[in-house]
Amino acid sequence: MPPTPVSPAHAPARASLESGPILLRWQGDVAVVTLNRPDKLNSFTRDMHRALVQALDHAEAGGARALLLTGAGRGFCAGQDLADLDFTPGHATDLGELIDTWFNPLVRRLQAMPLPVIAAVNGTAAGAGANLALACDMVLAARSASFIQAFVKIGLVPDSGGTWLLPKRLGMARALGLAMTGDKLSAEEAEKWGLIWETMDDPLLMEQAMALATHLAAQPTRALAAIKQSMHASATNTFDAQLDLERDLQRQLGQSHDYNEGVNAFLEKRAPHFKGA
Repeated sequence: MPPTPVSPAHAPARASLESGPILLRWQGDVAVVTLNRPDKLNSFTRDMHRALVQALDHAEAGGARALLLTGAGRGFCAGQDLADLDFTPGHATDLGELIDTWFNPLVRRLQAMPLPVIAAVNGTAAGAGANLALACDMVLAARSASFIQAFVKIGLVPDSGGTWLLPKRLGMARALGLAMTGDKLSAEEAEKWGLIWETMDDPLLMEQAMALATHLAAQPTRALAAIKQSMHASATNTFDAQLDLERDLQRQLGQSHDYNEGVNAFLEKRAPHFKGA
């Protein structure tokens, strides 16, 4: 039996963030999150991390069915703001603690969110900023955008999932080449290599990204979440374990409102109206 639709009076409240290092606005069921330190190429500080956690909390609490992540100004994100670190001898910032407290929970959360997460890369995505974008489910990029594994330039290793994502998507030769040289990879080359979903002319980026997010927000959200879960699990599962996971997820989805709606819409030759339930 399909669940009773939630009435507008009982719909979750949708908070917005209209100022600060992170902005959050709503367009229908799409939560649009903007990294908002354009004068610093949206590089991360601890305060920015805290604000982003708050925005993601608001998006989930507000019942978002898709999330669109982008950057303000001429860049997507330049990674960590070095001005937010302490370089005093004997008191230098513990980078492992910084990663463990902020960056790793962030990329884990994006991958685990039970809704599609789209990155609209509007300019430079460097260091952790590049891997933040790549941790999203789909990446659209402006033609002028670029991806830079800049860590080696300051004697570091790619973090925020970079050493896992790059070999999986590109193969070892290209992953090592990008990481060891720190060279800029253009958006068009990133698309050709299969690192991102699509590249487009700069003026079209947000329009196309919003169109994709709006489309995904109207799809069966639980099925999209299960697709994410199963695809990520395949990296470590055996074939037999993956078959079992597919079976279990299909059993759950077969009891959902959206499965019933999809089947009925097909039989009745009409467009389905999914509710994400």
